[in-house]
Amino acid sequence: MHDRDQSFPQDCPGGHPGMSTEAGIDVQRQLESLVQDFRTSDPPMPVIVLHAEDPADDDRVVELVDELREGQQRHGTRLAVAPTEPQPGDHDPTARAARLLRDLGDSRKWGGRSAAYRPYSFPRLGLVRALQEATDDPEMREHWPTAPAGTPDGNAQREQAQTHLLRILARQRWRPRRPSRRHPQMLLNDVQQFLPMGVLGAFTALLTRPEWYIAVLAGIGLMILLAALNHVPGRAPLFLWLRRESRWFLTTTFLQSAARRRSTSVRLLRPVRSWRAIAARAYDVAEAMREGGPFPLQLYVLALFEDLRDNHRRGSWDLRGFKRTRPPVLFLRRIGRENGGIELIRAVSDVRSRRSELDPLLIVAGVAADDAALLDRGADGDPPAVRPRPPSQPSRLPQRLRHWYDEWAGNLRADQSPSRTNALPWVLRIPLPPDDLVQLRQADWRCVRARHRPPLARVVWSVHSLLLVLALAATAGVVHSRELHRTYCSAGLLTADRDTERRPAPGGGTECVGIAVGGVRFGAHLRGGADGEVERLRELEELVLAENAEVLRDHPRAHVTVVYAGPLSSSSADPSLVKGAEELAGVYLAQRVVNENYTVKLRVLLANGGADMGHQRVTADAIAEYADRDPTVVGVVGFGRDLQSSPDATRRLHEAGLPIVSGTNSATYLPEEFSNWFSLAAPDEHQAKALGLIARQLRTREKAPHALVLARDIKESQDRYTSEQAAYGGEMLKREGFRLLPSQSYRVANGKPELRLHAESICRGERVPSVIYFAGRVEDIGPLMTQLSTEPGCANREISILTGDDLSKARFSGTGGRDGVAPRITLYHAALAELKEAASGTAFYEDAAKHLPWLEDGEATYDAADFASGQTALAHDATRALYWAASLGDVRQSRAATWVNLRSVRLDGMATGTIDFTDAPLYGERHGHSIVLKRVRRTAEGVSEAEVLCSRPAGSTEPLDVGECAIG
Repeated sequence: MHDRDQSFPQDCPGGHPGMSTEAGIDVQRQLESLVQDFRTSDPPMPVIVLHAEDPADDDRVVELVDELREGQQRHGTRLAVAPTEPQPGDHDPTARAARLLRDLGDSRKWGGRSAAYRPYSFPRLGLVRALQEATDDPEMREHWPTAPAGTPDGNAQREQAQTHLLRILARQRWRPRRPSRRHPQMLLNDVQQFLPMGVLGAFTALLTRPEWYIAVLAGIGLMILLAALNHVPGRAPLFLWLRRESRWFLTTTFLQSAARRRSTSVRLLRPVRSWRAIAARAYDVAEAMREGGPFPLQLYVLALFEDLRDNHRRGSWDLRGFKRTRPPVLFLRRIGRENGGIELIRAVSDVRSRRSELDPLLIVAGVAADDAALLDRGADGDPPAVRPRPPSQPSRLPQRLRHWYDEWAGNLRADQSPSRTNALPWVLRIPLPPDDLVQLRQADWRCVRARHRPPLARVVWSVHSLLLVLALAATAGVVHSRELHRTYCSAGLLTADRDTERRPAPGGGTECVGIAVGGVRFGAHLRGGADGEVERLRELEELVLAENAEVLRDHPRAHVTVVYAGPLSSSSADPSLVKGAEELAGVYLAQRVVNENYTVKLRVLLANGGADMGHQRVTADAIAEYADRDPTVVGVVGFGRDLQSSPDATRRLHEAGLPIVSGTNSATYLPEEFSNWFSLAAPDEHQAKALGLIARQLRTREKAPHALVLARDIKESQDRYTSEQAAYGGEMLKREGFRLLPSQSYRVANGKPELRLHAESICRGERVPSVIYFAGRVEDIGPLMTQLSTEPGCANREISILTGDDLSKARFSGTGGRDGVAPRITLYHAALAELKEAASGTAFYEDAAKHLPWLEDGEATYDAADFASGQTALAHDATRALYWAASLGDVRQSRAATWVNLRSVRLDGMATGTIDFTDAPLYGERHGHSIVLKRVRRTAEGVSEAEVLCSRPAGSTEPLDVGECAIG
């Protein structure tokens, strides 16, 4: 014993006392050698049959088997013990052998919950047992066919028998009968197949970008529905053909011999055909089981092997084959004819020889010395042939065990040959000499175990690592989802509509900017607004979207898409949405008129540049990116505010091949630098020249008049309009002979202009200007009036203020608005839309009364509050001009053709007159813009009244003169 192999540690885990005999120590060592090989490869697992050389030692062999079982159990081996005690009932050895396997489909027989990793599952063995129970059911006795096969009566009887067999199987849920306490486990096993469906349902819900809990509820709800349908009493389970045992049942070649009457080919994506295949295979197998013989026993053995192979498959999703590093062991204490053990061993060897596939099951059995011969000869029980012992065979048991195993493994291929009928090739019979079965002193007992280390797969791919990964993934998902919700206007748990983004809004908070092509509504992101403007904007959005839906539904190949880009959000400092709401009304009105009267339909997408178009570069990028995906986009209407980012936004759309038709952007430089820029607004330089007619008349009232340019400071803002106005206004005052005082710039803080110090400087200086050119925004004019009206140097002095077209957005008292001028101050401003003169020749107001739902009878007039500013009219005319170029000849035009066609646009009868781009040079400003000069002053009644001094409708190129614009 001292020269034993010391490659294994001689420890006894769990307090196991060890093996009490030399034979036990050596056999345990051989088992652990197989275990160690199993960790790295798939060695063939024999059926180890132990027997004594002397029949008097048979009981000691049984004790040795018990010690081996206890040792393997202490080592963490998955093992089962087949009951080999004689059972009352059938005397057929094959039936007894099948009875030994019936209970092995219970995972508790193999260690249960206390076993490492997870309990075994035996779905294939359970299916075979369910078929056996349904076949043996008393209800089936009277339904088996009695007529010969192939006859009409025989075929009809077989159809009825199959129907009744399927009814019994459905009642059993296609599983073996079990006590009621096992039903919750059965429910859990069935629900597992619905988990992928639930995940798929949740993922599908996520694609619609709902809240995360809606997606979770959708997945859980789908699983509950499927589970409820799966357990309808008397019905076969849902997705029966998707179960792994069903796939094996239909594809194993072992059962082809049973399928004698019809084809059982199956396609998993064809449930009806699959169900018919399963039904046919089940009945054929049931008939074969009813006939008896070796088939039922071999089917049990095959199902057990296939389940164990699957439980140790290394390529599984949970890598269970890498985690279960010890092979399962089946212990048979004493096999013989009376308990079916001999037939079981024969069936194991026959199935392994027929299938020629390795399975992990290691069987250790004890046999009486007198019965050992049955394992070497056929079932006739003839005396065994004497096994020759080669001269080189080792004499000691440890060496003999290893030699026998090597010899057995080497001869395995030849021993499976059909001609060697007297051999059981998978049986390794080990005779134990009497000396090795003598019990040792307890101090000499040994427990041998293969070196053990936790497998890497248990650490890397386990429940704990999975929970960690899920926790990290959930955390990352939540962080990612929150980032999506912070970045984009419409976001779900994992996805977002990337065409719209959240950007900082003036005065705090965020606003939604970009192009709305999905379910985004810019009106839904507005916090406030004045005079019901938010409700008006939301209503217009829904009207445009409804019109778009009709266009896409009825005219998918006969429409063009125009993008309106305007200020569709407001800031907390200035909640007014006048410009965006009024422009959108004009765009929608043009869409309705076009779609009612033309073959090529108009689809309008809305793009928000933010409050005062502060994020128009982001919007331009979003429009260009969307236009790359949608070839029906032919151009853009809007971008009506001149900012520092205007050149970049125009250049980005130029690169995308998109022309821009703006209704209100009066920048002089844009048409000179970009060939894709078209505008209906009179340029700032033209406006300043027209206001020079007023300044010329004001200069004659004093001998040495002084003038001042008061401009908004643009150092901390994007505004470029005011700097352009200041530059052209200063040049105009110089040209008209005014003595210019140093220009002043006022700051805007928190949305409010800081004008008090400037008003004091203007009014309390030695030279008070009689004319102020105000290069600011409409929201700043009210505070300026208030400051000038209270300063002593200005309150009692006639002062004239000249300013550009931004004041056309003001609503003075005479037009039902909220703005006004101070006493003794006269305001002169330019406007972009001459509406009165064009009103008699346009259908614009009739169309507005027809299609704008908030207008009542008589409210659609050129001087009504909704139209007086000209924003609606200009947006309408710009949209009609772009559409005309995109549908030339009543044929849908491409984006490039639309760009070219714009230079041939001439439209009469528009809201502002005639829109004529025919004289527009490539890089220069055209003529023929609509322009209006207005005067606003305080009446004796204390209200502000606006009046038109002179004007030109769109299309007229005749310049204004002093006589027309006389101020009296």
